Amino acid sequence: MRGRFDRQLETLHQELIHMGALCEEAISAGVQALLEGDGSMADTAMARERDIDQKERDIESLCMKLLLQQQPVARDLRQISSALKMITDMERIGDQATDIAEISLFMEASQAKSVQHIGAMAVESIRMVNESVEAFVKGDLALADRVIKYDDVVDDLFCQVRADVASILTQTPTRAAFALDVLMIAKYLERIADHAVNICEWV
Repeated sequence: MRGRFDRQLETLHQELIHMGALCEEAISAGVQALLEGDGSMADTAMARERDIDQKERDIESLCMKLLLQQQPVARDLRQISSALKMITDMERIGDQATDIAEISLFMEASQAKSVQHIGAMAVESIRMVNESVEAFVKGDLALADRVIKYDDVVDDLFCQVRADVASILTQTPTRAAFALDVLMIAKYLERIADHAVNICEWV
């Protein structure tokens, strides 16, 4: 009985890793659509978001089976309940990556590239998502703690983007709509990092 349960837990871990990879792909595609003006990448981000939604449903179903069929206790129960909370954060990451992609459809890549810290925020947010999932699957408390502390790096980059936006508004007020779009994208990336922190707190 325990052997079967352990195999199902391993399947759960693999599904979580897959969902995390889909989140990384969605963020990367959304930002690539923004910085390169590539509409096909926006489509890719939206497709990954649909895959993330499906993966959330699959993992929910697996967790329910584990809870109902195996009746786990103590540590195992905490692990499954935490996984259910974790996939909610990952689903929201997918939503925010799609939001970035949708905004990118109305922006010129040459303008977006002028805000240099957006790309850096994306890289660091993806790193946090990747490492948060790894920390959960491995039960690595030290890695989870590092990811939580690394959120300060993304917050600092957000402040730099905000300064970039203020500069744009001061120098060229006619670009106000663009500046606000950039600020919104930065806020989505900051929230993605916050969801990675939430995952680490479940660890």
